[in-house]
Amino acid sequence: MLYRLACIIGTLYMVLFHRITLVGRENIPATGPVLIFANHPSAFDMILIAARIRRKVHFMAKAELFTNPILSYIFRSVGAFPVHRGTGDAGSIKTALLLLRQGKVVGIFPEGTRTLRKSPERKKGGAALIAYHADVPILPVALDGHYHIFCRMRIVYGKPFHIQKPESGKLDKESLYAATSDIIDRIYALIGQ
Repeated sequence: MLYRLACIIGTLYMVLFHRITLVGRENIPATGPVLIFANHPSAFDMILIAARIRRKVHFMAKAELFTNPILSYIFRSVGAFPVHRGTGDAGSIKTALLLLRQGKVVGIFPEGTRTLRKSPERKKGGAALIAYHADVPILPVALDGHYHIFCRMRIVYGKPFHIQKPESGKLDKESLYAATSDIIDRIYALIGQ
């Protein structure tokens, strides 16, 4: 209920205050598990991405958002789950994999924090780790534009893809960072960056 309300509010915000163009919505899988990887220029990204997807998206969100009991209730009600950044949070990885095994949609920002433009040094190995272990379609999503009132924006949904495991079969730190870099490159390529 709260999730649908958030999507309606997000859609109204998009219609009333922005001229948002949606590109590639036909690329969104209608069924089965999906892992969404997106860039993260603003705090509103979760709402804007999910508002135009007909399926519930369970976003991984920084644990600090869950410290207030009221906010924690709201975030959990809309499907978000916490991740303790910078700690190699195994619990959040298990949650993401469980949701994907249940055929759900999980959203992750592989840069790990809000970033206004592509920044090669901002990447987390956990994104690729989840992608390797889940082995589900990855939907790259790119948000392009400014969140200023009445500015044009685009949300681009790319074609789903799978990442290949390293030939060595080892998921070491270097291979995870390389795979996350590839994911981030695919996201920004959608908007010509």
